Amino acid sequence: MPRGAALQSEILSGTDNPETEVQVFAVTRASLDIIQAWPPAQSDVRFNWTSASAAAVARTIRPGDLMSIAVWDSQPESLLTTGEQRMVNMQDVPVSASGRVFVPYVGELRVSGMTAEQARREIQQQLLAIVPDGQVQLTVTPGSANRIDVVTGVARPGRIELPEISPTILSVIAEAGGISPNLRNPLVRLNRAGVSYAVPAGDLFSNPAYDIQLRGGDRILVEQDGRSYIALGASGRQEVVYFEREHVSALDALSTIGGLQATRANLEGVMVLREYPASAVRPGIAYPDHQEVIFTFDLTSADGLFAAEQFQIQPGDVVLATESAAPLIANVMGILRNAAQTSRAFTN
Repeated sequence: MPRGAALQSEILSGTDNPETEVQVFAVTRASLDIIQAWPPAQSDVRFNWTSASAAAVARTIRPGDLMSIAVWDSQPESLLTTGEQRMVNMQDVPVSASGRVFVPYVGELRVSGMTAEQARREIQQQLLAIVPDGQVQLTVTPGSANRIDVVTGVARPGRIELPEISPTILSVIAEAGGISPNLRNPLVRLNRAGVSYAVPAGDLFSNPAYDIQLRGGDRILVEQDGRSYIALGASGRQEVVYFEREHVSALDALSTIGGLQATRANLEGVMVLREYPASAVRPGIAYPDHQEVIFTFDLTSADGLFAAEQFQIQPGDVVLATESAAPLIANVMGILRNAAQTSRAFTN
């Protein structure tokens, strides 16, 4: 008979053979602890966030910044000023790749890693031998190394100049127009000094400890959730289904695809097919026995329903609703009755 899915007995046929390469695992509330101890089937890391504090941090000078240095001196015989002009202004002095800046009568000073106030005090200290009463004013224009790139996933991607007090990641995302509303379960990724950090946007919004301080050179990317599972069989829809939230249980997955078809589905034969990497297969209950595992659910009992609510779907899973044998038998009987009636009509 034509049908959209196999029977449970057909799929599980031969799995009781000791030489089978498929493990069948009945999911109950008692067995959930065993499954949760198994390693994940996918190695993708969804959460890897730095725990740096969000306390106010002053911007530090980095190579490529431009410094404007003004030196005030009231001495009549100053080496820097004249009688008519008591201030010398040095505009847009670049910080070299080695982190140094050139100051007349002093030479090269290393200022990289200093705040603007620390650099001002250092330059003024070095000028004491030349202008004992001199006062230094200093401003810094951030270069490319002191900017933050918001690459994708926001309303206004672009480069944001790092202010004097380093901003938090939420304030930078807000300045970029916020996360695009059409992104599915967005993931915020931070690339810093060759290391990639990631946190779900919902966790970033709900936990103030994740609102970390940014540094010059940081890059922010907001990506939509690309994780998915496959729905097959006697369900409302048969398609690739993307994760709409961070955690999806077996019952969540069934409701997302429109539930089970009342006239076809076997409530005792709902399955989740999962393939583990070879590195995850080991002897003992803390690991799967085979790479290919079939998890079975009995949705006719309270135990099975509560277990399905706590069982977490993983990316790449196949959620399969098997066919019930009763509709097939009814269809066959209907065909036989129709055939018998047709035969009698021809005979008469």
